[in-house]
Amino acid sequence: MGKIAIVTDSNSGITQKEGKELGISVIPMPFYINEELYFEDITLTQDEFYQKLNEDEDIKTSQPAPGDVLDLWEKLLEDHDEIVHIAMSSGLSSSCATAAMLADDYDGKVQVVDNQRISVTQRQSVLDAAKLAEEGKSAKEIKDILEADKLDSGIYIMVDTLKYLKKGGRVTAAGAAIGTVLGIKPVLQIHGEKLDAFAKTRGVKQAKKKMIAAVRKELEERFQDGDFGKHAYLQSAYTKDEEAALKWKEELMAEFPGMEFQQDPLSLSVACHIGAGALAVAWTHKIDD
Repeated sequence: MGKIAIVTDSNSGITQKEGKELGISVIPMPFYINEELYFEDITLTQDEFYQKLNEDEDIKTSQPAPGDVLDLWEKLLEDHDEIVHIAMSSGLSSSCATAAMLADDYDGKVQVVDNQRISVTQRQSVLDAAKLAEEGKSAKEIKDILEADKLDSGIYIMVDTLKYLKKGGRVTAAGAAIGTVLGIKPVLQIHGEKLDAFAKTRGVKQAKKKMIAAVRKELEERFQDGDFGKHAYLQSAYTKDEEAALKWKEELMAEFPGMEFQQDPLSLSVACHIGAGALAVAWTHKIDD
């Protein structure tokens, strides 16, 4: 079986350093801040991003330039036979569709995976792809396995501030003002392609309870033997507040003992729409289950 390269983008939460350690190529997501181009984890750190977000600088998300993607593929194909490219969910960015279009010229040597993942769930797909490649699967086989499992994950995100949802038009100015006074913490969900509303809660404590209950319900319905650790990974993500994230991690591990756990900062492409202080919980089906 030929040598396979694994490619993803920084929305997976895999840093440039981790990518090198894992033997995975990580394309940095580009951002325009006051019309100046930055690249996640290369010329833009998490701290710098949140500082600029807090200062209300004009931040626009973008997608990797096609030329940069092609240059990376060409370089990898010098010493690899095939490439598995795992982009963020096609429902959240056009980068996946662009990569799929570019791959048409590679006669099947580049397989673009569209399995509707982002952040910690996308990260797990990348690790799964690397494992499958080690087991001798072809790029096409890896793509098919990952896409067959694409709906077997879920993410719930508590938004700490309504400021950015208002800015993006998801809530009205009046709604944001009232919600702030009442301590409303919206909970969003990602199942498949889109980021959608799930619930409105009063305060962080209630939001956490709502998210834990939602994940438990999904796991119980999906894995009726109750052995969640056998069938799925538990994951969490956060924006900026590491202290709150560590506390959230402890709570989740106590609620779901025996599950393999991973926590990462939330990808900046999502963070720019929800701001600092967000907490998320996710589960992902184990592909070898």
